[in-house]
Amino acid sequence: MTTYEKVMSIIAEPMGWLLSFLYDLINNYGIALIVFTLLIRAALLPLYASQIKSSMKMKEFQPKIKALQKKYANDKETLNIKMMELYKEEKFNPMRGCLPMLIQMPIILALFVLLRNPMAFIDEPQMLMGVHEAFLWIPDLSQPDPWVLPILAGIATFFSFSLTQAMSATSDLGGANAMMKMMKYFFPVMIVWMGRSFPAGLTMYWFVGTLVQIVQTVGMNKWKAKQEAAANARA
Repeated sequence: MTTYEKVMSIIAEPMGWLLSFLYDLINNYGIALIVFTLLIRAALLPLYASQIKSSMKMKEFQPKIKALQKKYANDKETLNIKMMELYKEEKFNPMRGCLPMLIQMPIILALFVLLRNPMAFIDEPQMLMGVHEAFLWIPDLSQPDPWVLPILAGIATFFSFSLTQAMSATSDLGGANAMMKMMKYFFPVMIVWMGRSFPAGLTMYWFVGTLVQIVQTVGMNKWKAKQEAAANARA
């Protein structure tokens, strides 16, 4: 086990116990992985909801941001001061949207380490054969699926980026919007490329997890629409 894996084992081992428990219960590694993914996504939902709500709030006062950018286009120092004043007035912390992602990163990295080499973190003999089980069209979940699953994961990633970008579209502060547009196309291609070399079980985790994230994003969007409709009705 590498030094990196030893560090990640702090999080990966408890997740390995959960995956092993699910496999003992379900007796199918593919389905156990799907249930495992759903549980992890459910646990991360409060963080994701916080991130989406922060993005939505940012979008609400975009007209004020654009007005400040236009007014102080040639005075960056004053623009920064006015932006800070606007954030204070709106009780908005721009770092709040990044915090959930920073908290999630160690969890995501540990999951990748775990699913790339499950037996390094699971001390259960039955799992030795379980990780090599076939699932649907995949003959061995421990081996890469060359095309189908990586392409599905890439498509899901593209739609997830598109939904999130539509909900949280911001003015081009520091090139952030341009970066998001680039990532919308680059990241799905990268997922397809990496998915062709990762174990199919790991790619399946990403695909199912991204589908869940799409459902969560749509749900958050509907919640926002209801909130806005209720506010308009009271007005």
